[in-house]
Amino acid sequence: MALRNHSTITEFILIGLSDDPHIESLLFVLFLVIYLLTMMGNLMMLLVIRADSNLHTPMYFFLSNLSFVDLCFSCVTLPKLLKDLLSEKKTISVEGCLAQVFFVFFSSGTEACLLSVMAYDRYAAICHPLLYGQVMSNQLCVRLVLISWGLASLNASVIVLLAINLDFCDAQTIHHYTCELPALFPLSCSDISITTIILLCSSLLHGLGTFLPIFFSYARIISTILSISSSTGRKKAFSTCSSHLIAVILFFASGFLCYLMPPSGSSLDLLLSVEYSAVTPMLNPLIYSLKNKEVKAAVKRTLGKYL
Repeated sequence: MALRNHSTITEFILIGLSDDPHIESLLFVLFLVIYLLTMMGNLMMLLVIRADSNLHTPMYFFLSNLSFVDLCFSCVTLPKLLKDLLSEKKTISVEGCLAQVFFVFFSSGTEACLLSVMAYDRYAAICHPLLYGQVMSNQLCVRLVLISWGLASLNASVIVLLAINLDFCDAQTIHHYTCELPALFPLSCSDISITTIILLCSSLLHGLGTFLPIFFSYARIISTILSISSSTGRKKAFSTCSSHLIAVILFFASGFLCYLMPPSGSSLDLLLSVEYSAVTPMLNPLIYSLKNKEVKAAVKRTLGKYL
């Protein structure tokens, strides 16, 4: 796999998050902790959901897929970042850069689709509780997950084709800590206007295509919750979707800002990217375990079996 007109370019240089060795050491410890917490938290969620039969429901089936995607997402960027924080020369091969572009979009695209599917699941559970078992059948759940992976794969393939068709001259320095398509645009010596438009349209189509179902699902959910007469009933209904709502806000807020703002290589760009690709995968299992009584009870039961 090769980019056009870059016969002399075999690798890119990443500027990373800092050029101060002392700050890099602190950042290494910080991101190592984030990486380990992400791995442990999401692996724990997968183990608990797999081991506890009380969690063999559509909601937790989708949550287990979300945990797996978060594992993949963090593994795309954090190991390379940790290596670079200990290295004087931060480089990545052209092929490695393209692979990172693909898997960043694949992981984030799948997560967006799964969050949208989970919103529909919460809508069915709260707005149509008597029909929930029929609506969210096992076959439908599997199909929705397969569609999520398929759509994300298609979107990521379009994005990586855009990267392959970029022309590069002598510029090799990427003003980022990872390979993301917007960060490659300043290095291109060809006209990127069409590529930028395609990226923007693709991001908007995938972003809005997954966000709008969430918006309409929660509009119906909130309407249904407000129509419940007892405050206890309203609180119980809201508690079933509060964790998902927090995860949606964290993911989509940073994601939209990352890909809809013009790339500048600023501290804000890097901060948003870190929140989007590193912090959110770490927080998701904490959000779903700390705010969910069923998960906390299942964790205790599972730990009781193995300890």
